[in-house]
Amino acid sequence: MSIRIVLADDHQIVREGLRALVAAQDGMDVVGEASNGRAAVELSIEMSPDVVVMDIGMPDLNGIEATRRILSENPRCKVIGLSMHSDRRFLSEMLKAGATAYLLKDSAFEELASAIRAVVAGQVYLSPRIADAVVEGYLHGTGGGRQPSAFAVLTSREREVLQLVAEGQATKQIAASLHVSVKTVETHRRQIMEKLNLHSVAELTKYAIREGLASIEV
Repeated sequence: MSIRIVLADDHQIVREGLRALVAAQDGMDVVGEASNGRAAVELSIEMSPDVVVMDIGMPDLNGIEATRRILSENPRCKVIGLSMHSDRRFLSEMLKAGATAYLLKDSAFEELASAIRAVVAGQVYLSPRIADAVVEGYLHGTGGGRQPSAFAVLTSREREVLQLVAEGQATKQIAASLHVSVKTVETHRRQIMEKLNLHSVAELTKYAIREGLASIEV
């Protein structure tokens, strides 16, 4: 039986490349594609794939939050994180969310098939370059003196609101997207600013990009 795979990346050209790579492998089949995190969650619930290849920097709902939701619905699914970032914070949060592999985008085409086979076999797969970066970070103590991580101080809903604010959505749009009231969104935004000691949308946006919750391209 083929390994059923969902590809989640906001760049169509990346998805096309990954699809072509998977198509060249025996026993693998792409059963769906998603261009944002919320669609990836919905598609994964609908298709019950064996593996989801998840870009971390997804619009609407980032890949870390999407991974949590996918695995809460289907714990047997395996998620492979895909990112441009070798920062150990992103790796750490993706693994905490339940991912069992992490690849850098610029090496994904060489490593993806191996990673898929590894996670289906119950193994953890880290790109060698990721492993090197993590070790280097721990040895040299990088990351000291930063503002607190969004994943340490904000709730899941607050992170969701922060991402949508950083992506330029108005309060009414966010409220409609999350099916909550405008007042609830305003309360979340105020609490986020208080927790992070930030005082403007511009500061929130810069912070969200640095934390991997939003992309400069969005």
